[in-house]
Amino acid sequence: MNKTITIFGSAVPKNDDAQYRFAYQLGALLAQNGFNICTGGYSGIMEAASKGAYDNGGFVYGVTIESWNKEPNPYITVEVREQLLFDRITKLLELGDAYIVLQGGTGTFLEIAAVWEFANKNLQSPKPIICHSQMWKEIVDVLNKQMFLEKRRTDLIKCCESDEEIVEYLKLKL
Repeated sequence: MNKTITIFGSAVPKNDDAQYRFAYQLGALLAQNGFNICTGGYSGIMEAASKGAYDNGGFVYGVTIESWNKEPNPYITVEVREQLLFDRITKLLELGDAYIVLQGGTGTFLEIAAVWEFANKNLQSPKPIICHSQMWKEIVDVLNKQMFLEKRRTDLIKCCESDEEIVEYLKLKL
């Protein structure tokens, strides 16, 4: 059975944005390497990663929210509908064998906080967590300083520079 990679990221980028293109390329590369992907199922980075995987024969879960009354992007294989935002985040965590955090705002911040807390508190089996973007690297570095002071693990998140580095890390860890 193929491993599923949950990808978190902003709903804002359009197809002419660098972030969108990166997410598309990442989704394509993941599918080409035999990974399923899981996203929040809507626009922006979620759509781009889904489209990249879909265009390359990949299996794509889209976890959407019933109460939002929004249509998912057309590049998902299976839509999983949840009632509320926190139910959606829980399902995204459950479906993922690993997590990739791409550029995003407060929603993505909420998702990285949830996945990091699950890892920090050992609330699930260990799963790779990868961040891409200078913004997340800076946030991870700041929080890791506090984690170090509290004598907590500071090796829970791997920051990667490229889609190739991300996929190679996943192949090594999974």
